[in-house]
Amino acid sequence: MSTGSEQEKAAGTTADTGFPETDRPGLSSQEVERLKAQGLVNVSQDQTSRSLGQIIRDNVFTLFNGIILTAMVVVLLTGQWKDAVFGLIIIINTGIGVATELKAKHTLDGLSILVASDYTVRRDGRNLTVPHDAIVKGDLLWIRSGDQVPADAQIIDTYGLELDESMLTGESRTVKHKPGDQVYSGSTAVSGMALAQVTAVGADSYAATLTAKAKVYKKVRSDLNEGINTILKVMTVVVIPLCLLLIFTQMRTVGGFQTALATGAWRQAVVSAVAGVVGMIPEGLVLLTSLNFALAAIRLARHQTLVQQMESVETLARVDALNLDKTGTITDGGIVYDDLHQLAEDIPAQQLRQALVDVCAEESPNATGRAILKGMDDLHPGRAVSRLPFSSARKWSAVADQSGRIWYFGAPEVLLASQAGRWPEVDKQVADLADRGYRVLMLAAPDGYPSTDQPDYFTCSPDLPGNLKPLALITCSEHIRDDAAETLAWFRQQGVRCRVISGDNPATVAAIASKVGLTGDQAPRAMDARQLPEDTASLAEVLEDVDVLGRVLPDQKKAIVQALHLKGHTVAMTGDGVNDSLALKEADLGIAMGNAAAATKAVAQLVLVDSRFSHLPDVVARGRQVMANMERVAGLFLVKTVYSALISLGVVLTGIPFPYLPRHITYIGALTIGTPAFFLALAHNTRRYRPGFLKRVVTFALPSGIATAFIVLAAAWSLPGLLGLNLARPGDLGRWRSVCAIVLFCMGVLVLTQVARPLRSWRGLLVLFFAAVGVIGALIPIVAQFFAISLPTGPALAATVAFALVGALLMVLAVLGYPACARYIRQVTHGR
Repeated sequence: MSTGSEQEKAAGTTADTGFPETDRPGLSSQEVERLKAQGLVNVSQDQTSRSLGQIIRDNVFTLFNGIILTAMVVVLLTGQWKDAVFGLIIIINTGIGVATELKAKHTLDGLSILVASDYTVRRDGRNLTVPHDAIVKGDLLWIRSGDQVPADAQIIDTYGLELDESMLTGESRTVKHKPGDQVYSGSTAVSGMALAQVTAVGADSYAATLTAKAKVYKKVRSDLNEGINTILKVMTVVVIPLCLLLIFTQMRTVGGFQTALATGAWRQAVVSAVAGVVGMIPEGLVLLTSLNFALAAIRLARHQTLVQQMESVETLARVDALNLDKTGTITDGGIVYDDLHQLAEDIPAQQLRQALVDVCAEESPNATGRAILKGMDDLHPGRAVSRLPFSSARKWSAVADQSGRIWYFGAPEVLLASQAGRWPEVDKQVADLADRGYRVLMLAAPDGYPSTDQPDYFTCSPDLPGNLKPLALITCSEHIRDDAAETLAWFRQQGVRCRVISGDNPATVAAIASKVGLTGDQAPRAMDARQLPEDTASLAEVLEDVDVLGRVLPDQKKAIVQALHLKGHTVAMTGDGVNDSLALKEADLGIAMGNAAAATKAVAQLVLVDSRFSHLPDVVARGRQVMANMERVAGLFLVKTVYSALISLGVVLTGIPFPYLPRHITYIGALTIGTPAFFLALAHNTRRYRPGFLKRVVTFALPSGIATAFIVLAAAWSLPGLLGLNLARPGDLGRWRSVCAIVLFCMGVLVLTQVARPLRSWRGLLVLFFAAVGVIGALIPIVAQFFAISLPTGPALAATVAFALVGALLMVLAVLGYPACARYIRQVTHGR
């Protein structure tokens, strides 16, 4: 049962006084209840497109997990649990993936453009304060200065209402509304007041419509993950038939299926087959990629950059087209005083500057007044005899000084409204300054000096005199971020094409773009977005010759990203308003400022928490490190895939036991691939991104993998004859596998040496360290027993050293000869 306070809150409480008188009664209580029953209330039922169950399912039931889990279960069924330790990788990798996407889900579920607060509505002839979600369609809503409009509405009565709609349109200037105008949820009242009738609520409102489009979950494209998935798909095609053949071959080595089942030797045969399968799967590469992304995200977080999807760390390293929103990215939305342009020669410039300070020195100056006072902080306000403060309804202010002169300050078109055409040169200068991107204001005074017997002497009248004379033009501009020019210069040097896309006037945007050196020494090419073609292909052609776009609508921003994609560009988009959210979602990488709207931050992959544009080069550097280093270490893992597949094929064709156990490949992989790769992946690397990640990795892995497979198979085939081993005896089989595993370890060290180059640094020490750890580990009884490794002696040691040396020579020949062979094959192929 509801308490009295809960009932009062649901119904609304009487609002404070301070609202204009009106005879409009608004909705009745009965009408409100009926509308609530119909669901016409200002509540949106928002959900992301992926549930918790879907996230867990998509991360658990992957191709990689399926292969590794199946292999682990098979080994566990044999009772050889020591050979199943490779399965732990599933738990770690799945945990990282689920945790990351749950974070994304939490962010998207909290997506809301509107700030939840209380509002005043008129019902039953009274003003009531109600929560945001208690507003119904048809309510008469009071919109006051400082309020964020909670629902779409139509203005009924206005009292100088001005709205900041930049979060919706990108237009940085405020908009004055009149009765009959439509206002949209998400805009903010900056001055005045209005009574409006709610026309759309909840999911039907404009802000909610944008939010719904933006909230669809989108996975960031990753070259690394795509390359790894391609490897996994190819290996799946190879693994399944090869696994069946391996099982068949290994059963035959222990006497056939009947003997194997009768004696229990099938267990060893299955474990041997799994050794080949596990070796073919680059399981550590998947984990290392996830860890590397996560560590990069942590490092960026220390520099006030929030990574909301880990794969986005790599994306900016691939970006070649960066679309910048002006307000919030290049400028911070603030106003700065620029200059005073003297028009009247009969009044000293210093006197005009003093008059400007006096007229702006109100008790609570607006943003423009504060900017001028800050820009002229060398002057102190004089004593005002009379003052008329600035009003958004009038668009001007006035002050009377002790000499009796009244100074008027405001918009030129307002101050000279009654003198149209009288000051053509001034009108031309105003237009010229406005075209150059300045906000132009005017200081004026009545023509002629007043006499003391005039009735308005020392009095500022709310009515403008008809004989105002323009004395000076004052220019202000948006405050450009201190780091904008330097950051844009860095992107130009890196070959990234930057464009400014804004809802503001194209001339204004072009002027600011020129100030920050968007296109270097050349003037930026500007265009009004209303002239853009609607066809995406035509738009793509036009964009090649445009640097600045103004008057851009939200849907156009999205279309611009799509057009750039059509040209094959990797696109990043920055923004801070709701109007940017659709484009950020469409871009390969959406970047939101920390002071952005909640919706914009939630759909972006990166958030610059302190809104500093200069953090982007850090993100690029981190992305390049991830890409370059992961390409380096991916070769390590793919070499293992290549030699495991070839060794498995050799085993199938010759019918020998598999030359090493799963625990051998775990030991060797950890010391020559997995752990060293972790350190190499974190090394400093600023190499620019080059397309063709998978091709280069395969080019490295094939010769090394072929050489490794050949020497291991050669050892496996030759050792029984050379050393007089009978592989049917468990002792001889164990010694044979130990020698083959040691040869494989030596080849793994050689591959690591290639990847770690240059070796004249800590990288060389890294290779030596892990090579030494491998040898020392084999000398420790508990380690040697767990991993079934025994160091050879006598003839076996000599044979091991010989095969290792031959393998090293073969590795050098393969690496040096592969490029020539590849060129020859291409020539023959093209010749045909």
